[in-house]
Amino acid sequence: MTAHPQNPLRGIFWMFVTGLCFVAVTALVKYMGPRVPPAEAAFLRYVLGLVFLAPMLPAVFAAHLTRRQWGLFAARGVFHTGGVTLWFFAMTRIPIAEVTAMNYLAPVYVSIGAALFLGERLAARRIAAVVVALIGVAVILRPGFREVETGHLAMIFCAVVFAGGYLLAKITADEVAPAVVVAMLSIFVTIGLAPLAAMDWVTPSLEDLGLLFLVACFATAGHYTMTMAFAAAPVTVTQPVTFLQLVWAVALGALVFAEPVDIWVIAGGLLILGAVTYITWREAVLKRQAITPPSPATKL
Repeated sequence: MTAHPQNPLRGIFWMFVTGLCFVAVTALVKYMGPRVPPAEAAFLRYVLGLVFLAPMLPAVFAAHLTRRQWGLFAARGVFHTGGVTLWFFAMTRIPIAEVTAMNYLAPVYVSIGAALFLGERLAARRIAAVVVALIGVAVILRPGFREVETGHLAMIFCAVVFAGGYLLAKITADEVAPAVVVAMLSIFVTIGLAPLAAMDWVTPSLEDLGLLFLVACFATAGHYTMTMAFAAAPVTVTQPVTFLQLVWAVALGALVFAEPVDIWVIAGGLLILGAVTYITWREAVLKRQAITPPSPATKL
């Protein structure tokens, strides 16, 4: 099998489209608001998204997974279940721009986790980048100068559990086909969310079901276009384009949801994304297998 030729402009275009898809996800969830509890909303998003699972089932049946691999997929499902629940909760509590900026943290936590659990070397430059990212969080939250909302705390923990899920995905991706990794995530997260949704179930309206189906469509499309971007260009080329997601989020929050533009959130998001981009660039310079994911890779 021959490798796809590299085309930086095509990669930038597909990552641009990826950003629009994920901003559409945030806009739909924000528009729906808190009338559907977070765990239930996340559960319905995954149930409605199972329609996209059908083409992957032959690969799952042919994989002959070991008991260890089943355990890894189940563990990743637990992490991702917590992550999407926290993300849906945060979307109903804090502005879109703040959710988007703090979601950039997940790759930073992946870098730390890779050093702790996968034997990655945490060199001084990478430590400096992590510190810059944490300063970015402090700029966004500004504890002592503003009230830290429950939505902010949810996003901090959301980034941590998404990072844990991504590290498990890196292990399984080396052993089974990508279609199997994606399918098993959908299956286990749907199962994991079911009891959480049942604990606080509210009968959804047809409008809510339609909105959540659109969320599933845009999330699936975003992961597909992200894959297209990676096939066309190196991550070091496409990673900076993810900054545009923050631009779209700020504009959307201001124009559609009347959320004030907070220059501190933009500044903090830039610090975090700059740190992630630097870590990604260093991995490319050292020519080792990439551990730090692009920002969209840890999304729901």
